Amino acid sequence: MSLDTEVLIIGGGPSGLGMAIQLIRKLGTRNFTILEKSDDIGGTWYANSYPGCGCDVPSHFYSFSFALNPNWSQTYALQPEIRQYFVDLAAQYRLPQHIRLNTAVEEATWDADTGTWLVTARNQTTKEASQLRCKILVSAVGSLSVPKECDIPGAETFTGRIFHSARWDHSFDPTNKNIVVIGNGCSATQFVPILSAPGPSAAAHITQFSRQPHWLAPRPNPPYSPAFRALMRWCPLAMRLYRLSLFLAAESGFAAFATTSGAAARARDTAAQTAYIRANAPPPLAAALVPSTVLGCKRKVMDTDYLASLHRPNVTLVPADPVARLTPTGVATASGAHVPADAVVLATGFQTQAPLAPMRVRGEGGVRVEEHWREVNAGSPAAYHGTLLAGFPNFFVLMGPNTRIWGLLVNFQLLSMHCLKKQD
Repeated sequence: MSLDTEVLIIGGGPSGLGMAIQLIRKLGTRNFTILEKSDDIGGTWYANSYPGCGCDVPSHFYSFSFALNPNWSQTYALQPEIRQYFVDLAAQYRLPQHIRLNTAVEEATWDADTGTWLVTARNQTTKEASQLRCKILVSAVGSLSVPKECDIPGAETFTGRIFHSARWDHSFDPTNKNIVVIGNGCSATQFVPILSAPGPSAAAHITQFSRQPHWLAPRPNPPYSPAFRALMRWCPLAMRLYRLSLFLAAESGFAAFATTSGAAARARDTAAQTAYIRANAPPPLAAALVPSTVLGCKRKVMDTDYLASLHRPNVTLVPADPVARLTPTGVATASGAHVPADAVVLATGFQTQAPLAPMRVRGEGGVRVEEHWREVNAGSPAAYHGTLLAGFPNFFVLMGPNTRIWGLLVNFQLLSMHCLKKQD
């Protein structure tokens, strides 16, 4: 049975591009194909383009170790600069010739007779289906590019604009508009300050509904000086030492959460963030903005002037009266109040609990990944070293179960190297 490609990589985001580059760098092969469902590469950094979109990992750590970037403009880069990093990297390694855009994988089935994977994909423009056969299948499907669908009753009756923050409608002009924002996680805390900022293009009013508060940490974001960028450019060792310092600072924080002896450090961190929220939030909202959850149970949200924006007269946070339904002209709450809206922005997160959805991946005996997890691990996703599944030969998962760490690109690089070592 002839192969269409030796290695098929599903996803053209950071992990998929990193995997392809490692195949070139470490194995010297270009016998691979990348299938990307969107019309361009970048993964989450292409899908998410809302105002103020950025990263909570310092720029100099959010890069591959084999492709450090001395030219980051600020401590925490924003989406356009981050995506350009991956676009430039893809061009440097001549990856576009291996990429099929607008192509979504629907199903992948292990063929035991030939020892290959048969992959069914569909062109998102023409809707035509095609099949490819490969020896090695790599899932580089990210967890921050498939937004949760709107399930609010009455959504079909709303006459204004409604869209998810991960599918930002750039044709929408927020100037002098009444906007309802549902959610207060990482995305909302980034774009609410932008939309409400004083100026001629400010929204008339933003009403934000939150289900639960998040731990907020200060995020100063000074630009890098020309002298600093020159040092990074002309002294690579300095750049690597700076990157190491970022890593050590982050790891020291993680260590406190992994040990019983770190209880004192956790208590100090909790007290510091509680004090920060109370000092910077509007007094009537301070209590509602301090989480009741234990610090560290969820990823912290960096405060990108979000607390400051809550002081503005054109921003209202509603922490205790959830949205019940949408009406033709706005939002009806559980208490019966009605909030008029020209647009509703859903900042409700992503489908992270089904790592491979909506793909159907079938291994030995036609068993689907979800069935495998249900049988061997009581339904909880698990993988050997975070990337290998028993009964799914030559199938590798990047960003697999329980593999999240602070610097995701480092994780992608480690997992891709593990895949290369374990290939049959």
